[in-house]
Formats: sequence, structure tokens, C-alpha cells
Amino acid sequence: MTTPPVPSPPPFGRALCAMVTPFTGEGALDLDGAQRLADRLVAGGCDGLVLSGTTGESPTTSDAEKSALVRAVREAVGARASIVAGIGTADTLHSAELARAAEKAGADALLAVAPYYSRPPQDAIEAHFRELADASALPLALYDIPGRTGVRIEPETMIRLSGHPRIVAVKDCAYDLMGTQKVLSRTGLAFYTGCDEYVLALYALGGAGYISTVANAVPRHFRSVIDAFGAGGTTEAARLQQQALPLIELMMASGLPGAVTAKALLGALGLPSGPVRAPLRPADRAATDELLAAYEELTA
Repeated sequence: MTTPPVPSPPPFGRALCAMVTPFTGEGALDLDGAQRLADRLVAGGCDGLVLSGTTGESPTTSDAEKSALVRAVREAVGARASIVAGIGTADTLHSAELARAAEKAGADALLAVAPYYSRPPQDAIEAHFRELADASALPLALYDIPGRTGVRIEPETMIRLSGHPRIVAVKDCAYDLMGTQKVLSRTGLAFYTGCDEYVLALYALGGAGYISTVANAVPRHFRSVIDAFGAGGTTEAARLQQQALPLIELMMASGLPGAVTAKALLGALGLPSGPVRAPLRPADRAATDELLAAYEELTA
């Protein structure tokens, strides 16, 4: 039987937030709001921030806005947290350009979603990620979210890609615990769950931590889950995970995208958020009230 590799220290920290991209009321990039939100998240226990991901509305922000966001958040958090910049597009050359721009802007690492729409086969997906990993000197995390991209990064593809020195992690939104464990047992890739309901489950299986949308509102709560587990408090960790379920369900499984629900809740709390950009539409008052009630119950 093959001996599993010894896990490496988490490359980007353990508690990461998939940060929203704040906009002004007129829809422009709100860099001051981004800095204030980033500072709050780090003070709340996040040791990493993912910018320009799904929750950060990356399909509707420009290349210049993505770079400006990295620079502003770097200025706000300094060395207190890692900054992981989303660079994934459906175009390999464009993604490579974004990788170089993120490095220049001050990012610590890159996150790249599988190339969507074109539905490339696995050998093309592998070549795509190798090209992105070669585009800069920064470490790269693979973002496996077939529900949005229409294509998997198959476990065997991840295993092959793990041999590249700069491909170091996975953001796992595939809902395939069998496949995840297969890769964990055969590589040193750091797995971060991108599904808030799996924060404890994946961590207990040897995952590195999480990249959470719900943490935009309650960063300290999710940090407490993994801290409790790490200290041997498995029952307490389970209680905390389950306690967050009503808010997780409303934010992530209510039929509204996480960017919409996160911005609605942050706005209701008076925190930087602003509107979402089209084609997304804001949450209505009833949904916002439900989110706020679940937040208040969790933080009471």
C-alpha cells in the first residue's frame, strides 16, 4: 500500500474569505470600502483573502479593477494575511496576463478556475493550468467548481498537475469527497473547501482549511470551527459548524448567488458592499430580512 505524502503547511493560511468586491452606489469600484472590509476580515481571524473570485464578481470586473483591488487590499492588510488573486477566465492567454498583473500588483498567490464554456477535455485542461503556473513566479491553486464551469478537474488530472512546483492547492467545490480523498492520499496538494457546509468535514479529512463566502459576515465563527477541532474539541467543532447551518443555507442554497446574499447581508449590517453588477440582481427585502435574522441568531 502506498504511504500517503506528509501534508505541507497550508500555503495561504487556514481561514480564508472569498471577499466580495465593494462597489459605490453608482457601481464603481470602492477601494476605500475594500480596504475597510479587508481589515475587518483579518481582525476577525482570516489569515487569507481571495480577491476577484466567484463571490468577488470577477466576470464583471475589468483587468484594471482587479489589479487595483489587489494593490488596495495589500496596502490595508500588509503582511497580516495572504492575498490570493483570482485569474481564471475561459481564455488561457488572458488568464496568463492576469497572473502576471496580479504578481505585479502584490498578490501572494493565484486562483484559477477551470476554463469554462469551451468544455475542453482533460489533457487541454491540464495544459491550460501548466501554462498559467508558468506565467508567473506565484503559487497557483486550482479551482474545481463544475457546477459553474460545466467541466471537472478530474482527480487524475490533479494528481498529474501536483508534480508542477507552483501548483500547490485546490479550492474544492466539486462535492466529490471520494475524489478529494483520492487526491489527498496521493499528493501534497493543500485542499481548501469552497463549500461552507464542508468546512469541518474537509478539515477533519486532512484539508488545509476553507475559502468561505459566509465568512464575509461572520469571519470569527468559521475560524472557531477549525480552531476547536485543532485543539481536540471535536464535539465543540461540530456544534459550531451546525450552528452556522441556517445562515449557510440562506446564503449558499437559497437560489441566490453567494455574491448577492453576501452583499445583501453586509449592506444590512452597514458594512462595505454596494450593489452587484448585472446580470446579477440585488436580493429583495424579504431575503435580506431572512439573512439578517439568521445572522443575529448566530451572533447573539
